[in-house]
Amino acid sequence: MKLAFVNGVVLDGTKDMVPQTGKVVLVDDEKIEDIVNEGEVDLSGYEKVDLKGAYLLPGLINLHGHLSLSGKPPKKEKKKQTDYKKLVKLLTSNALIREVMKRLLTSYAKDELMSGVTTFRVVGGVMDFDGSVRDRINAGKAVGPRILTSNMAISVPGGHFAGAIATESRDPQEAVEDVMKIAKTNPDLIKLMITGGIMDASESGEPGVLRMDPKIVKAACDKAHELGYQVAAHIESPQGVLVGLENGVDTIEHGAVLSDEMIRLFKERKAAHVCTISPAIPYSLFDLSESHALPVAKENSDIVLKGIIECAKTALENGITVGLGNDAGCPFVTHYGFWRELCYFHKYVGASNKDTLHIATLGNAKIIKIDDVTGSIEKGKSADMIVVKKDPLEDLSALSDVSMVCMKGKLITDPKIKRIPEADRVLDKYM
Repeated sequence: MKLAFVNGVVLDGTKDMVPQTGKVVLVDDEKIEDIVNEGEVDLSGYEKVDLKGAYLLPGLINLHGHLSLSGKPPKKEKKKQTDYKKLVKLLTSNALIREVMKRLLTSYAKDELMSGVTTFRVVGGVMDFDGSVRDRINAGKAVGPRILTSNMAISVPGGHFAGAIATESRDPQEAVEDVMKIAKTNPDLIKLMITGGIMDASESGEPGVLRMDPKIVKAACDKAHELGYQVAAHIESPQGVLVGLENGVDTIEHGAVLSDEMIRLFKERKAAHVCTISPAIPYSLFDLSESHALPVAKENSDIVLKGIIECAKTALENGITVGLGNDAGCPFVTHYGFWRELCYFHKYVGASNKDTLHIATLGNAKIIKIDDVTGSIEKGKSADMIVVKKDPLEDLSALSDVSMVCMKGKLITDPKIKRIPEADRVLDKYM
């Protein structure tokens, strides 16, 4: 199909982007064929898409999420931490349940796309379910975004999500073996769980306690790099950041307050920080009657939220690459709410709307090395674009109302999302 997007305002996703009017974006099959001035080419062979003054921009790229989690808020106050290992064992107990799970994950992926996310990096999931969803989408058997996935992550006994969405490596040799086993499931990256997290900390003040021995980190990173994979790592403490950077991690997911030595290592290794404010907001800011979280989770989330924000601020001040992900699937972090992460980044980190939008598109594409494929509206790139009625450079919440999605040249003119009203109601109060 050949499409001509006319009568709109183009925001191309580049760092110095400015609203462009009088432009026609031509799409031929999956690619952006050209961007021309109105009246320069004969459009008789194209189906015209009249934007009626709306804004055309690159599809958003969400660098951190989990398809195996729904984003639904807890229905009642917790008495103890969820046993995710036991839950995953139940959900993978037979072929029928596994197929139901894959269909559910496919629906979450579709919500990501319908909300404007055209590339979704999935960092830790159940077995190889995420890869299965990716393959169904790529084969045209399902509708969804471009997915890059780690499949299962690598953790250690007692570590973050160990035995649930992550393996349990006991020593460096097991870590190497686990990387090789995961590689056989055809992932796009390798994910490590280096520290603990909010959802599995049992004591106040220990959300990012170091769980993974540095030797295990190095062994896993070395093998992953040997096989051609980037390594992303769940890290929520300064000690964890240092261990990750010293031993080969490519992206620090979440983050913590940075020292001068960490700043030096970030630059030396050309590593990136992936900022994820969204999952900490409900635990840190919500009243316990709203989040239904354990008191210890609220206390620890305060630490994590401050660490993530300070990490992003320090990184930007020192020229370290920063990306954006929202940890979709965590409680209250819906698969259609990536726009909220951009709003939080602007509000708490202080980045301009333009810089934030650039990071969430072309900037994120560069981090995962697909900027030659997507991330901006440029000739020759994949036609991954979205349409919003209002200017996101004026107000990033404009991204909450996506009126069209174009994924690899396929146009969806009325994207539908299955919303979670009980999550939206509380989240809107804290925007």
